[in-house]
Formats: sequence, C-alpha cells, structure tokens
Amino acid sequence: MKRDVPALVLFGLAALAPLVTRDGFLLDSLILILLWGAVSGAWNVAGGYAGQVSLGHSAFFGLGAYSAALLATRWNQSPWLGLLVGALLATGAGLVIGYLANRLKGPYFGLATIAFSQVLLILASRWRAVTSGSEGIPVPFRPGFATLGFQSKVPWVYLVLTLAVGIYLVARYLETSRPGYQLAGVREDEDAAEALGIPCRRLKVTAVAASAALTSVCGGLWAQYVGFVDPFYVFSVDLSIRFALNSIIGGLGTAIGPFVGSLLITSLEIYLRATFSDFKAGLIGIYLIIYGCLLIVVVRFVPQGLVGWIGERLRAMGRYARA
Repeated sequence: MKRDVPALVLFGLAALAPLVTRDGFLLDSLILILLWGAVSGAWNVAGGYAGQVSLGHSAFFGLGAYSAALLATRWNQSPWLGLLVGALLATGAGLVIGYLANRLKGPYFGLATIAFSQVLLILASRWRAVTSGSEGIPVPFRPGFATLGFQSKVPWVYLVLTLAVGIYLVARYLETSRPGYQLAGVREDEDAAEALGIPCRRLKVTAVAASAALTSVCGGLWAQYVGFVDPFYVFSVDLSIRFALNSIIGGLGTAIGPFVGSLLITSLEIYLRATFSDFKAGLIGIYLIIYGCLLIVVVRFVPQGLVGWIGERLRAMGRYARA
C-alpha cells in the first residue's frame, strides 16, 4: 500500500545502515532514533488513537527499565524475563489507571497519569533496600544474546528495529481494523460512540493497557542498552513529554508519525548538543533554547503534524498535475 511506502523507506534505510558504516556515533544515533520512535509509537496507541493523552507515560517506561535491571542485578535473571515481567506489571498498572481514570478527560486524565509517575518516582528513590534509591542501578554487562550483552552496536540496531516495526504494525492494525475505527469514534465523540453501542470504557482501558505494555518493553531494552537506570530520569515528566512531542510533531494518530517526529527531534537534539555542549558559562544550555524554539515553530505552523502536512502538499500537487 502507498501508505506504507514511507515506513518501508525509513526502516529499510535503518536496516541497511550497519552494512554501510560501523561508526559508533552514527549507529548509536540510529538506535536512539528508532527506540524513541518506538516508545512514542507505543504512547500513540493511547494518546493518538484512543484520545487518552498521557503526560505520565514514563511510569510504564520506568517499570520496564527497573524490572529488567533488578532481575539482572538482584536475582541474576535474563533481561528477556525482565521484559516479560515489566510488560505484565505495566499492563496491570495500565488497567488500573485506565479504569480509575476512565471518567477523566482532557487535562484531568493527563494530570492523573503525572501523579502516578511521580508516586513511582518517590517509591523508587526512597526504597533503597531494593532500588538503591537515588543512586540508581548500574546494569552489569554480561556477553551473550540471552543477556543482551552485545559488544557491537549492530545487533542493537536490528533488535530495536524489530521492536519499531512491531509497534508500527500495531498502529497500522488500528488504522484498518474494526477496533481501530471504534477507537477513532471514541476519540472524536465519546457520547455519540456510546449511543451507537460502542464499548467506550473497555476500549479505552484496553488501549491504555496495551500502550503501557509496549512502553514497558521499550524501557527494558533502553535499560539494557544504556546500562544504568536513574529513577529521576526514567520516571520524569520530561521523558513523558518527549513521547508526546514526537507523536504530536510527527503526526498524532498516524503509524509513521512518531518515527518521523523522533527522526527530527532526536537528530536535532544530538546535533545541537554536540555543537553547543562545549560552550561555557551562560551558553552551556544554549542547545536547549534552540531546541525549544524550533519545537514551538513546528507546533505553531504545522499543527496537524509533519505527516499530515506532507500528505496535504502531495495531494495538492496531484490535483494541480491533473488539472
């Protein structure tokens, strides 16, 4: 299908990248672009398709990261088991949050998710006997596929690429399936959807739980890749906003949008940090200022997201060519 062409190009180029270069910096940038795109796609399942805009999705990301890290360090278990445990915990938490906050809409649901993430932040930073508190948990490097201990970044590229493609396919399913159409109806007008007999509550809770599980898997892989889990990072509101911004800027409620947003934002962030990180005194954080200003410009002039804007331009060019 024509709608899958951008994804085929993006993921195809990502798959070919390790065959062209072995540069550690470039491969690391590619891994981060794919990983942040994947976790933003997971956020998009609830925020874009179900209209449940969460600003505390880092709670599920942190659950996945801590599950993988704790099972590996405390109990010497495989991180694959940690991914499964994290996904189960996040699914349970998503079901609870989705059910309890089901009647909340708009900013109120977002505030409820922020509160949940901050509760987990306090718990992780204070429960020193298990989580080592604010000191964080270093994840030991153990070579082997079973322990996700890769000495090269190439396996990480293909592992994260597989995850990204999987989340993309979930989003495409929601765009073409009956549950996806029902979610769209719930998102646009919940009262009308209920009048038509659509089970709005069940659909929203399911969407939040599925989004939480996928986000947790991303968090577990991130912990293994980075090798350190810091509670003030994995449960931060800033991280939740990153997930939302990638989707909103790329195209909310589209399968490829989160990956386009991640490609733009992550690449820009890496470039600005590398370019301006050596500035001293008051210029140390200048890359953050430039980064924020550019985000404001994009949101102001392309409110439908880059995918929607590009689609409109292509359709306009097609109409002009036929005329």
